[in-house]
Amino acid sequence: MQLSDSPKGNLTEHTGFNPQNQETRFPTRMATVSRTTGETDVQVSLNLEGTGACTAATGIPFLDHMLHQISSHGLIDLDVRAKGDIEIDDHHTNEDVGITLGMALGKALGDRKGIVRFGHFFAPLDEALVQVTLDFSGRPHLSYGLEIPTQRVGTYDTQLVREFFVAVVNHSQMTLHIRQLDGINSHHIIEATFKAFARAVRMAVEIDPRRAGMIPSSKGVL
Repeated sequence: MQLSDSPKGNLTEHTGFNPQNQETRFPTRMATVSRTTGETDVQVSLNLEGTGACTAATGIPFLDHMLHQISSHGLIDLDVRAKGDIEIDDHHTNEDVGITLGMALGKALGDRKGIVRFGHFFAPLDEALVQVTLDFSGRPHLSYGLEIPTQRVGTYDTQLVREFFVAVVNHSQMTLHIRQLDGINSHHIIEATFKAFARAVRMAVEIDPRRAGMIPSSKGVL
């Protein structure tokens, strides 16, 4: 299957990011990754020096909404296009978007010289409160502490939240801890998680001028 050149079709959220127009403004810390399997065709372009412009067209409306949170609150320009076997279910597309996003994050960070490396954030959304702490350590690990009370939000299977983050973690080589401190509304819990993740990423990928080209590790390697 091929990705459409048109932003129409399954596009649910669009705020104008065109990666082809970014090269002169942001010559570094950008990445485009394409991944094709027998089940999905996914392309992710991102710019870590962005303003939160986002195009999300995965065919899964709730996932598109969550990708928008990553972009907006992480100040990451993001373009995600996916075609998948969603006539079966959303699992393959959800996971493969996470894989490709993780790969793009890792590629954009490169050798990770000069970055803060660690990030954390508490995000409230009405009654929900979620803490995210992460480390671009080069050692993938997910500690997942969400208790989502319903099986679905709209048409989205809430079990897929964990599968998305497993994929991102493994392919960006990060350590990620997610803790739900409060919350009874499934939508609020999930959205607070994505917002906290976005802000933690934003903190971790910032350049620390005191590190000036140094690997942020006492070992000298990540």
